[in-house]
Amino acid sequence: MKNSRAVLHAAQILTGAIAVAAAYALKPGSTPRRPGQIVLITGGSRGLGLALAERYGRAGAKLILAARDLDELTAARQTLLDHQAVKSPDDVLLIPADLTDPAQATMFIDHAVSHFGRIDVLINNAGIIEVGPVENQSLDAYRRAMATNFFAALHTTQAALPHFLCRNPIHGDVAIVNIASIGGKVPVPHLLPYVASKFALVGFSEGLHAELRHKGVRVTTVCPGLMRTGGEAHAGFTGQTKKEQRWFTLAARTPILTASVRHAANKIYNAVAAGRAEITITPQAWLAARIAGLAPEATQYLASLANRLLLPAPATSDQLNLDFTLKVTYTADAASDQAINPSPS
Repeated sequence: MKNSRAVLHAAQILTGAIAVAAAYALKPGSTPRRPGQIVLITGGSRGLGLALAERYGRAGAKLILAARDLDELTAARQTLLDHQAVKSPDDVLLIPADLTDPAQATMFIDHAVSHFGRIDVLINNAGIIEVGPVENQSLDAYRRAMATNFFAALHTTQAALPHFLCRNPIHGDVAIVNIASIGGKVPVPHLLPYVASKFALVGFSEGLHAELRHKGVRVTTVCPGLMRTGGEAHAGFTGQTKKEQRWFTLAARTPILTASVRHAANKIYNAVAAGRAEITITPQAWLAARIAGLAPEATQYLASLANRLLLPAPATSDQLNLDFTLKVTYTADAASDQAINPSPS
């Protein structure tokens, strides 16, 4: 009898705590428009990064966009101008950089600060996706995912932190926004390099919030569900690559299951303006994160069922060798064709 009462009492406390947390998480926050903000976005040349640039640009912010490809950055700035999200090319500073290199990350942050005088919002958005079963994932796939999805954010944050901690109080609080993923809360099969790197980013981001909030630095962890970013065109695939591409592309493009980048950008903008510590995007992602926290074993069992019943089987060594041969042949043919019919400069 005593045990039953104790369990009931504990359940009541837990239910109350969940209700309070849900009320806090869902309450509308004030979203003041702060024109003149200096907003730095990594991975800002396309997808969610470009949508965030447009959202902040329309709010009057000056933008710093980083990516590895200068041509893509230039096209992104032109898109912002064409959409009238910014008034002038001078409102968008483009910095091509490989942020997996800490030296380049430091130079990137220093250049941004010297150009505009400060940074108000740092958005760590750069990321890559490696898709395929664990049996066919190489160690290099994990290294690439960790380098871009975790260490690039770490490098830019460490480089920016001295500037943030000694900033003039008249400019108000600064914000760091880490774009993680529901894959940083729930282990998704066939995405293990991505999942491992996003779990690392979520842990880093949440710990960073705990340490910096009272110092005037607000850290927002963003855990989106599936989004229609076009990222499937840039993902890496291994195993039975055609089948892996098929399921991943279908999941990434289905409207009911996914959110548009414009919707995600609006949610992130409002959350940062309200000083939120963490948000998920899409109801499915919100529910999945809560179920995983409350019932981790059941979540892992369901994931294992999905892996066994819905996802492609690992590729055999013969299939991998054939796929490699086809890639080599295609690359050689493409190079030969390019040599015969070079594109105009």
